[in-house]
Amino acid sequence: MSPVRILLLGFYFPPDISPGAFRAEALLHALDARLPEGSEVHMVSTAPHRFTQGQVQVAKEECLPSGKSRITRLEITQPGKGMAGQAMGFLGYGRQVAKLTRGEHYDLVVATSSRLMTAVLARWLANRHGAKLYQDIRDNFVDNLPHVLPGGIGKALAPFFGLLERWALCEAQRVNLVSRGFAPYFTSRYPLQHFSWHTNGIDLSFVHAVEQGIFLPGPERRSDAPLKVLYAGNLGAGQGLEHILPALAKRLEGRAEFRIIGAGGGADALQQALDTQRVSNVTLQPPIPRDALIQAYRDTDVLFLHLNTLPSLDTVLPSKLFEYAATGRPIWAGVAGFAGGFIEEEIDNAAVFLPADVESAVAALGRLALSSRPRSRFVARWRRDRIMEEMADEVLAVVKNEA
Repeated sequence: MSPVRILLLGFYFPPDISPGAFRAEALLHALDARLPEGSEVHMVSTAPHRFTQGQVQVAKEECLPSGKSRITRLEITQPGKGMAGQAMGFLGYGRQVAKLTRGEHYDLVVATSSRLMTAVLARWLANRHGAKLYQDIRDNFVDNLPHVLPGGIGKALAPFFGLLERWALCEAQRVNLVSRGFAPYFTSRYPLQHFSWHTNGIDLSFVHAVEQGIFLPGPERRSDAPLKVLYAGNLGAGQGLEHILPALAKRLEGRAEFRIIGAGGGADALQQALDTQRVSNVTLQPPIPRDALIQAYRDTDVLFLHLNTLPSLDTVLPSKLFEYAATGRPIWAGVAGFAGGFIEEEIDNAAVFLPADVESAVAALGRLALSSRPRSRFVARWRRDRIMEEMADEVLAVVKNEA
């Protein structure tokens, strides 16, 4: 294969904490390992700002040891937690990417995109540079929009963003979707497009923890001790924890202690709901480093997951599920649709309940075996490095005209 130059776009990149950051990093390393001599991947992301702003010092320019890949982290200003602030932050990112790449040559532009606009930027850059295009879509943004923005604003904006989505995807040589639950929406709108299904998978740090036996069961818990329940992840509209956790925790007072590790736009609503109902058995704390998170998983009895009741969430597959399953701990999941079916088929000792339904949640807890069970087959099948190796092969096949 001849030398190639690839532009890789992802709004988040480690040390930022997000599924998109970890996915972009894994894809970059998989591509780097496969590039022919004389090739380069230029990863352009943002400086740490999601849960890590001001806490981590990192180089704005960094090269991987191979010398074939480099990372550029752009400083952005993102006022506020809402969608308007995120839009302003992305606008700054997009302008800087356009300036940074002006006059460069790329054979392929690759984007890993959640809220669609990174994919739109990638399409524009591919046109400008006469490059091929690979889109990795991590969320069904247009379908979600009417449910996320209140007062009919989302419904009014959806057609406009639908046009942007069509423009971003129609000319791509390949589109990857992280959830097969997205299939009905995308395949019906883009019947001529080539779709792939490389999902999120299990982060390598968790795979190594499994291989080292870190998650093996510890001392048997006392039957009279409160159950230690952990939720670790984003606190946003998609999770809707304020609609289930206060009432559920109150119902299980004396029987369970809830530890919530995370941050996001829904954190204030959750805290307010807990205060209003005078809940005493829930502890909230900000995100923690990966090694500390692994220890938190090790110390818990049950892992809790919840998605809001929005219809569009029936198609998603939470990346957190893979991390949870790797630990071997029982999983207590308030999900519906595709995620519920995935759990039933793929993850043993996991109980699904109806989102925002306290009675259903209590019944599901009763179906769990309150002990750890290693899920070695699941880990082997869904480890992220293997998934990203397959995805990297597919990305390079686009350059070689094989896709």
